[in-house]
Amino acid sequence: MKKLLLSKFILLSSISFAQTTVIDSIISGGIYRNYRVYIPAAYTGTTPRPLVFDLHGYTSSAIAEQAYSNFAPIADTANVIFVYPNGTLDGSSQPYWNAGFGTAVNDIGFISNLIDTLLTQYNIDANCVYSCGMSNGGYMSHTLACELSNKIAAIASVTGSMTTFQNATCSSGRPVPIMQISGNADGTVSYTGGGGSMGIDALVNYWVTNNNCNPTPVFTNVPNTSTSDGCTAEHYVYNGGTNGSTCEKYKIIGGGHTWPGSPFVIGVTNQDFNASEKIWLFFRKYKLNELTGINDLQNADKLNLYPNPATDIVNIEVENVSSVMILDVTGKVVLQSNQKQINISELAKGVYSVVIVSEKNRAVKKMVKI
Repeated sequence: MKKLLLSKFILLSSISFAQTTVIDSIISGGIYRNYRVYIPAAYTGTTPRPLVFDLHGYTSSAIAEQAYSNFAPIADTANVIFVYPNGTLDGSSQPYWNAGFGTAVNDIGFISNLIDTLLTQYNIDANCVYSCGMSNGGYMSHTLACELSNKIAAIASVTGSMTTFQNATCSSGRPVPIMQISGNADGTVSYTGGGGSMGIDALVNYWVTNNNCNPTPVFTNVPNTSTSDGCTAEHYVYNGGTNGSTCEKYKIIGGGHTWPGSPFVIGVTNQDFNASEKIWLFFRKYKLNELTGINDLQNADKLNLYPNPATDIVNIEVENVSSVMILDVTGKVVLQSNQKQINISELAKGVYSVVIVSEKNRAVKKMVKI
């Protein structure tokens, strides 16, 4: 596969962030994984806020992606928490995401563990968790739509695609709203496909079919407000999907492997619209429980975890438990069960997160082992 560029050309000395960026890490799959969390000034922790993952491209990094996509003004205005994780190194020592290719690193498990960890650290609305990304990060976002649709409400991909293997094995299990932004002159991820990747039109049509959207899109030309950027843009909206889901595509005519509206212009970069703004406007229309019919009981009194603190046995009072995961403070899953009564006697003393999934509900509770 070709290198998915956008890399170390961004000088760290040129980057400055307003508000607060927290640098943190967890252990997932036995691997130390680090990430950056952007906390807007408006965040107080009193009300649940949306969470957006922004995944970097091949050879790039979390800090470069944070600068390149420039979601900070949106986060500050809409009071949204953004997280920028780092991938692992491939055989060429380049950062990447295992989006259906590469080594056996379980990036799906990492993102899942990170969501559970962040739910315990911040007041996040579990129904409003989204993923977007550039290039390889776009591939990974499509992977999450296939494999983590129980936690990710909607995704957006900028210059990414899906492998032909994933096309054959994707099992989202529900409608997943997607937004795809690609240039038809992209020399890295071809708009027409090839090299094991789906073409962009075929990719969008796959999700249109998966979501039961109207196959005939609403088409508009994006106003050509920037006549010097060397490209124009078209917008396609596929409405009428199951549970209100849609698919959207921005086709950049003459556009390259770039993020429209980015302050960093690399080659032919469309400036007629801001991809980050469009992605957030797309995401904010969707909630996981509305797309799945699964309710979030994170702040409800219907679920009881007792005794808490506990020493050896903890009981879960909820109907039809599907799975229970207990995570330590690093985000590592230390115990899994499908029972309402769990033996925690072998766990070390401390604070844990308990993720409980039932037939129609999902909840995250804190537990103290004494």
